[in-house]
Amino acid sequence: MLPTSQNVAVLGSTGSIGRSALEVIAASEGRLRAAALSAFANTELLVRQAHQFRPQYVVAADLETAAGLKQADLPPECQLLVGPEALVRVAALPEVDVVLTAIVGSAGLHSTWAALEAGKTVALANKETLVMGGGLVTALAAERKAAIIPVDSEHSAVFQALQCGRRCDVRRVVLTASGGPFRTYTLEQLAAVTIDEALAHPTWRMGRKITVDSATMMNKALEIIEARWLFDLSADEIGVVVHPQSVIHSLVEYIDGSIVAQLSPPDMKLPIQYALTYPERRASPATKFDWTQSHKLEFFPPDPARFPALELGLEAARVGGTAGAVLNAANEAAVAQFLAGEIRFVDVVPACRSVLEQHEFEAHPTLDRLIECDRWARREMQNWICH
Repeated sequence: MLPTSQNVAVLGSTGSIGRSALEVIAASEGRLRAAALSAFANTELLVRQAHQFRPQYVVAADLETAAGLKQADLPPECQLLVGPEALVRVAALPEVDVVLTAIVGSAGLHSTWAALEAGKTVALANKETLVMGGGLVTALAAERKAAIIPVDSEHSAVFQALQCGRRCDVRRVVLTASGGPFRTYTLEQLAAVTIDEALAHPTWRMGRKITVDSATMMNKALEIIEARWLFDLSADEIGVVVHPQSVIHSLVEYIDGSIVAQLSPPDMKLPIQYALTYPERRASPATKFDWTQSHKLEFFPPDPARFPALELGLEAARVGGTAGAVLNAANEAAVAQFLAGEIRFVDVVPACRSVLEQHEFEAHPTLDRLIECDRWARREMQNWICH
């Protein structure tokens, strides 16, 4: 049974995942409590959240933005902490039971690492932690007897479906992808994609960077790498299928031909709650499937010419080492440049491949080396854009 109240640190509480997590906490009838909240720059929303949920700690991670935030802006029981090092401190607090890491990008690595080092349960919504850290992160979790419960809808689906059979009987895992807004575009149409078009996702409402990743399918490439480490799979045991309805979130195929899938409407509150309350299942505020209506579920093989990011993800999953950190950093930098109007949509993936191929690969890097690779890839992406 769950304890009377499970203390949750929501790191990235003002983002889409963080806001959904707070809806789950609000609906939990006291079983879940927001013990700490953090934001990077959206301090206005962070203050409103603090007044609603009354956490013990409030973290403003961006020093420049935090300068305008005062302790007096918060409820008296909330302690204001400032700077990225505060995220690490909060993640390791003894009174925190579960750390939900919903910080976008590589910035979430240090706080996730601190939570695992402290033996916490980590509800992982920051895929970049495993994309970058891979075997280092899973080894740390095993050493400290910490648990990593996936929040991404695809990996949550796999996590649930794997409970239906023995690991040795798994033939492969199939991650579903909506295909984004451009799944039927020709190469000529893709060359003319605008920023607004790339941000118009057909089924999910996400942040700008993740929405662009969905349009390029780089999000699926990164999820391939994450699944490789999270479930101890080889790259050859991971597949991708385009499923435009986003109702089946992923599938596990067993050696006898049975396929177990997890289905639900596209609402992140369900996998968030499952991660926060695992192994319990409880009534949730997530949207429920309407069985009184007709539904159509379609599957299409992804087009490698239209979505070359998938092969990059498979390559990085096969070799491991520093490849994931470089690919992730290069993509973050390329997407930022696309959103700034500096490069075209179709330049994002080729730029990432160029940076990945130029880096000095290392099979067994340290954490410091991975962080160094992250910084190098961002600088190299700037050079690629300038030339």
